[in-house]
Amino acid sequence: MRKLPDVENAKALMTDAMSWSVMKWLRQKKEVRRAADRANAALDQMEEKTKARWSDALKAAYASVADLPAAGKSVARAPSTAASGDVLTLAKKLKHADDEASRARMEAERTFDEAEKQLSTSMAREGCRQAVHSWELHEKAIALAESAG
Repeated sequence: MRKLPDVENAKALMTDAMSWSVMKWLRQKKEVRRAADRANAALDQMEEKTKARWSDALKAAYASVADLPAAGKSVARAPSTAASGDVLTLAKKLKHADDEASRARMEAERTFDEAEKQLSTSMAREGCRQAVHSWELHEKAIALAESAG
């Protein structure tokens, strides 16, 4: 997966922000949130483009493990060949990676929200660490999705 400028910029900002004073946090918290939003949007867009290139069989298998309707197809009509077992296994692996990244993202967002409520720089620093970790997990999930395409 190629590096995304918005993600790399947000990682650098978060790393820097982990050493900020309370006053700097109060002045810069909106910029931190905007940077995080841009990074998340860039990763979401890359993920969407990557998954759009998947085969119909992989899309159907992923939809079945994600409990989503397959793109215009019934999950029941997915082929039941030996190869489809491999596709289903791959889809489960992809779904697990996506879920792990999503959980990490939600945890970072909750931590930032709580840090803002409590005006806690230590929680904000933890939120930064969690955000960087969530982007790394999302990048890994996208790289896996690219290799599956």
